[in-house]
Amino acid sequence: MKRVGVLALQGAVREHLQSIAACGAEAVPVKWPKDLERLDALILPGGESTAMRRLIDHYGLMDPLREFAKTGKPMFGTCAGLILLAKTVVGSNEAHLGVMDVAVERNSFGRQVDSFEAPLEIKGIDGAFEAIFIRAPHIVSVGLSTEVLCVHNGKIVMAKSGQFLGCSFHPELTEDHRITEYFLSMIPHKSDLLLPNRSIYSKV
Repeated sequence: MKRVGVLALQGAVREHLQSIAACGAEAVPVKWPKDLERLDALILPGGESTAMRRLIDHYGLMDPLREFAKTGKPMFGTCAGLILLAKTVVGSNEAHLGVMDVAVERNSFGRQVDSFEAPLEIKGIDGAFEAIFIRAPHIVSVGLSTEVLCVHNGKIVMAKSGQFLGCSFHPELTEDHRITEYFLSMIPHKSDLLLPNRSIYSKV
């Protein structure tokens, strides 16, 4: 069974765990570096990116998360999670993880009261996906190796760059698990993965 972690510091953690389980994989909450051991993939949930960054630093997770990215295992960022993955954050001098070749802009669709739902046509997903946008960022630009998967009202809202997947909206807040299934399909056969050094994830 595939083991998929969800960064469990802040945000829509429970909903992602439920979606992973609904897709037949083992869902693992991640709060400490040691929790990254033996995972096949990792989701960074929606929430509040600044709060998440403070908690990542508090729990000593920044370097272990970057090392996890180097293993080639898939990582999926939704909303705030996309901001954490992005190589560039507009208006900020420093990225967070900085591993996904995209530039993002925060709160591109308004404040909390401006939250909305919209049907999206997503490359690789059959049929429309009813997406929920809450204080959502959008992808301003992508690198040459990044594939745009969805555009809404002229703004890029989903993209894939190597093993990194990111979207502006909250797929976990719906009962539609097709995007989670898409992410799980990105997990390579175990023999194709680099084996992480266990000491990387050991809590100091």
